[in-house]
This record gives sequence, structure tokens and C-alpha cells, in this order.
Amino acid sequence: MNEPIRYENLKDRIIEIRGQKVLLDSDVADIYGVETRDINKAVINNRDKFPAGYVVELLKPEKNELVENFHRFNKLKHSTVNPKAFPEKGLYMLATILKSPQAVQATLAVIETFTKIKQLSRNIRELSSIQDKDRQKSLLQEGGKLIEDVFGEDMETSGTETSIEINFAVVKFKHSVQKKKKRA
Repeated sequence: MNEPIRYENLKDRIIEIRGQKVLLDSDVADIYGVETRDINKAVINNRDKFPAGYVVELLKPEKNELVENFHRFNKLKHSTVNPKAFPEKGLYMLATILKSPQAVQATLAVIETFTKIKQLSRNIRELSSIQDKDRQKSLLQEGGKLIEDVFGEDMETSGTETSIEINFAVVKFKHSVQKKKKRA
């Protein structure tokens, strides 16, 4: 994967297992530019770095449900090994182990993306409680910049408006960007 890691590259790979947002070992391997076996070896060889909550081994019924519901997991159908799933903190720990240049770049991009999303979430929470109009405007502008950083400058537009809706589990944030015509 030679293109920069952005939220839009990850969002279709994130699934929910046992109430957690996770990436499967095969998707992590693809993002980090290694083989799935390398991911699993890293976990086995560093068990002390992956306590409960850092990696989840799927149960056979969970694996079967993925195969039934997602075409992209068909390759798991005949696998004798159940996949591992990594929540955010497991991905961070894995990043300390994998040392390939692509893994380092992917790690930096993932950390930057999560950091920007968390900052955007803090801005949204602050927006709901602040009364100062200048501070609100500043937070909205900062939020627009964070959205552009996370989603890229080449956001799809519809007519003259781009709309992004982000669901942060509790807060739903909708941001619209309108392009203005230049005056001649």
C-alpha cells in the first residue's frame, strides 16, 4: 500500500467484534506491508506485550459469521486458524514490534489519524458548551482543517457542497463545506 494511510482507507476494514472496533490481522498485515503470519508471530513471540484487550482471537462462530456476512473474508472459510483482531491499543503495541519502513509509516499515519479524530471530538464537546461566538468560529475552523487532514483534500463534492457526517458513538457531527465562486 503505497498511498498515505487515511481514514477512508481504513473505515471499510474496521469491524466490530465483542463491542470493540477492530482490524483483523490480515488487514493489519496489508496496511503494514507484511504477511499475516508475521503479525501472528509478533503476537506469539511477545505475549507479554498483548495482555487482555490488546488482541482478540476470534471464536469459530465469530469467524463463520464474518465469512457469511462479508465476501472479503471468504478466504477464512477453510482456514484452520481463527483470525486475530486488534483494537486501537493493540495496533499501537504491534507498531512497537514491526520495524519495516512501511510499518513505521503506517504506524505514524494511524497515530496521526486517531489523534486528529480525538481532537475533533474534543472540539465538538467544547462547541456544545461554549457561548463565545469567536471561540465557536475558531473551533469550527479548526474542525474543518482536522476533517480535511483526516479525509484528504480530494473530498468528493456534490454540486458546490461537501458534507461529511462522523458518528463518534455518542456525538454525531455533520460538517458542510461550500465552495464559493470567485468574483471576476
